[in-house]
Amino acid sequence: MAAPRVEIDLDKIHHNAQELVTRLAKRGISVTGVTKATLGSIDYAHTLTHAGVGVLGDSRIESIKEMRLPRNGELGIRVPMTLLRSPMLSQIEQVVMYADMSCNTELEVIRSLSVEAQKQNHIQQVLLMVELGDLREGIMPDDLLDTVAQVLKLPNIKLKGIGTNLACRSGVSPDSANMAKLSELADLVEATFDLTLDVVSGGNSANIQWALDDPQTDIGRINDLRLGESVLLGCEALHREPISGLYADAITLVAEIIESKLKPTVAEGSIAQSAFGETQLSIDRGLIKQAILAVGVQDIDPDGLLAPDGISILGASSDHLIIESIKDELSVGDEVIFQLDYSALLRAMTSPFVSTVFLQHKASQMLH
Repeated sequence: MAAPRVEIDLDKIHHNAQELVTRLAKRGISVTGVTKATLGSIDYAHTLTHAGVGVLGDSRIESIKEMRLPRNGELGIRVPMTLLRSPMLSQIEQVVMYADMSCNTELEVIRSLSVEAQKQNHIQQVLLMVELGDLREGIMPDDLLDTVAQVLKLPNIKLKGIGTNLACRSGVSPDSANMAKLSELADLVEATFDLTLDVVSGGNSANIQWALDDPQTDIGRINDLRLGESVLLGCEALHREPISGLYADAITLVAEIIESKLKPTVAEGSIAQSAFGETQLSIDRGLIKQAILAVGVQDIDPDGLLAPDGISILGASSDHLIIESIKDELSVGDEVIFQLDYSALLRAMTSPFVSTVFLQHKASQMLH
């Protein structure tokens, strides 16, 4: 089998998704399954929908289009799909054509969606994103009512709800205060304009602790979470703590050894910057069992890899990952299996030099 490769166990993914759907449903919260880390994989999308996920979301319209289109005689994904990143004006036609709903913050963009939706004789749903402290995308709360008033005037646009995003840029944690603020804004919009918001989307996998750890927590109006990392890696996204009952090893990186030798621990010669501007300082530990794997910074985030017991990561260059084995002898051609965090997963899935293998056991029976 080709290496390096990312192996995705769809049975474990199915279990993680089903568990989160079930647990959150007891709190009145539905799941939007985020597919962006798998580049809109139709196998991954099918696994989510079979696990009970009713809506899929992706930040790239290219991936949504890929999941929508028929292939090999089979229909594409037909569940509702949300474009999670604000649409680019240059892609408005595709957004209306392939996404049922999009997250929005700019009236200029929503007006363009309205014009295009009229051309396509289509109703485009929008979710207005509100800024609640993380300083990424979002309408300032004081401007929300004015924005809603303008959106409601636009033909072929349906205001589906409001949402927010936390923890992605500044690490702001979802808590009772900012979630209550979003609920209050939802109530205010409904009271002001005499309408009902179908969706109040509280955030992403960073919301898991807030939603599930304390059953006494008042979730207010929050009825949707956009989940990617918690399904893929079985952890919440604030402290990367494992979620009880979920698999943390559904996805692994497999890399092949291309060199294995005894080498000193201290470099020889005048030391300057490395390829990525670092200066290496080493403690002399004598000769060690050093191996090189055929994967590098171009393909993965080395800091996001968890090596198996007995192996430590020493460093990386663009094409090489250098490891040390403190017990077993490593041979050329051997494969080493790593767990990944979200950063390493995103980079590996994006690299054209890392293949993706979906492992299907029970899941294969569900998918076909």
